[in-house]
Amino acid sequence: MNKNDPAPGHLPLDPTLEMRVLREHVASLYAGHTTAIVAHMGFAIGIGCFGYFFVDPAFRLLIVALITAIVLVDLYAIATPRWTPQVPLEETPAWARKYTRIVTAISTVTAPSSLFLVSIQDSMLTTFVTVVIMGSWTRAVQARWPLRTAMFGYGIPMMSGLILSLAWYGGALNWFLAGFAFVNLVLTLSEGVRQNKRLTATLILQFENEALAAQLREQIAATERASAEKTQFLAAASHDLRQPMHAIALFGAALGNTLRHRPEERNVERLMRAVNALGASLDTMLDISRLDAGVVEPEPHALSLDELFLPLHNTFSVQAERRRLQLRVRASGLWVRSDRQLLYRMLSNLVDNALKYTRQGGVTVVARSRGEQVWIEVRDTGIGIAPEQAERIFEEFYQVNNPGRDRSRGLGIGLSIVRRLGRLLGHEVEMRSRPGRGTRFRLTVPLAEAGEAPRDGLPLPDSESLVRHFFQVPELGGRVLLIDDEEDIREAMTELMRAYGIDAVAVADEDEAAEVLMQPDADLNPVALLMCDYRLAEGAEGLQVGLRLRERFRLDAPMLLITGETAPERLQRVREWGVPVLFKPVSAATLMQAINELVHVDAQASEA
Repeated sequence: MNKNDPAPGHLPLDPTLEMRVLREHVASLYAGHTTAIVAHMGFAIGIGCFGYFFVDPAFRLLIVALITAIVLVDLYAIATPRWTPQVPLEETPAWARKYTRIVTAISTVTAPSSLFLVSIQDSMLTTFVTVVIMGSWTRAVQARWPLRTAMFGYGIPMMSGLILSLAWYGGALNWFLAGFAFVNLVLTLSEGVRQNKRLTATLILQFENEALAAQLREQIAATERASAEKTQFLAAASHDLRQPMHAIALFGAALGNTLRHRPEERNVERLMRAVNALGASLDTMLDISRLDAGVVEPEPHALSLDELFLPLHNTFSVQAERRRLQLRVRASGLWVRSDRQLLYRMLSNLVDNALKYTRQGGVTVVARSRGEQVWIEVRDTGIGIAPEQAERIFEEFYQVNNPGRDRSRGLGIGLSIVRRLGRLLGHEVEMRSRPGRGTRFRLTVPLAEAGEAPRDGLPLPDSESLVRHFFQVPELGGRVLLIDDEEDIREAMTELMRAYGIDAVAVADEDEAAEVLMQPDADLNPVALLMCDYRLAEGAEGLQVGLRLRERFRLDAPMLLITGETAPERLQRVREWGVPVLFKPVSAATLMQAINELVHVDAQASEA
């Protein structure tokens, strides 16, 4: 078989891979090159001195000449330039051939010495010398197994000289030793060929594994880059979409207030429903960014599942009726340990997903205790999920049987959020499904003892129309200073504030805000609230701008950030500063509620 022929079951060797294997073989040989040559030279001198005193005196001069030739060749082998790791890969075959020539020359020069040693007319000495030569030769050949040509080049001349010398002098003992030496030659070279193949195969496997590992690292790096680029794209797209959406929401709220109790109010309500639907999609993408940023910290405590199940039923009963489906949320009386809002979000995503993919029948939510755990199950009689899609449904934007991206089925992010929240809370999420029969999702939550649960509220959807304004208008005792680089948003925010009798001044950047704060009547009409967009023009951050203004002008007014930013690293930075933040688009109700809470907290801090 040619060395370039592929081994059984293997693909043909890549030329570069074959060159790397040869390089490793050459490197291993040159690593012990000097030691091997010095050992050979010392052995040759020792055997020569031994034979000098036992051979016929007529041959002594020839022995000296032969030993001198061996020493000279060995010295040349030591002194000649050697292979080093700095040698280019493509020069490796030339160095392999050079090494083969050197060891072949050494073996060829050493071969005639056997004629003189075998000529000793002493059977004991002849046997001893023959065994010593074969032992030394065998070890030397084994050291050259990595390079087949070097193994044959060194092994055949030297052992052939011994065999021919023994056969030449004849006699039963010499013939026996010659046969023994011949068998040793064949067996040693055969084993050398096998070992050479094993070494080569091992190196090929090593380099292939290294190549696969490198490819895996590249794929992981590419996946990480793609994930980072996706996150950046979502953040940028979300921010750019939220800006005009925020302005539309504010203008719509102001318009709804103006058209209150008039027939045109219904058109405003329809407009705001469309705005809310788009805002919900953007909020879903925001949830992914917030989870990736690590800004969501669970606060587990004992809570009653029935207190979650009741608002869950109220939230989705209308959607179920509209689809002519049954929604059964069964009371359990069980208590679990979890984060109220995050667990509610997981359940609401599962119920919403079940309703979207169920055409007839319905959805059931039940809870059962199992030892120290509680199983919360969401079952449906929907289309089911094929086994090959079982893992993919938890991927972002993947949807079963929705190639046309039907908007009524959402973005395909709900289950991805469920898995992320499950990992965050330590709640195992299991799924079992039968295509055409339905699906069951199970959450495993720690059981808790019944107790007093903190009333921190639930993140329920606002079922009221945003234009009805069922909220309390805050009493600020001053004006609002808004910093936003978008002119439409400044106009919309000013219009909305004016509609509710709130004095607001809107500026584009820090310099304009400073001018407002330095006006002569600034003390007569103080700033009661500083409202900043997070991302301002020319890379400025509203967070830093607001902090600088508060320090420079000694403002006691609270600060509120309003942003369309969803980049994880920026969300993390906002969280670290502890400044309240609202995400665009912001409804009038949400904005007024946030302002009321800020004013209330600030008033309590002032009294303290």
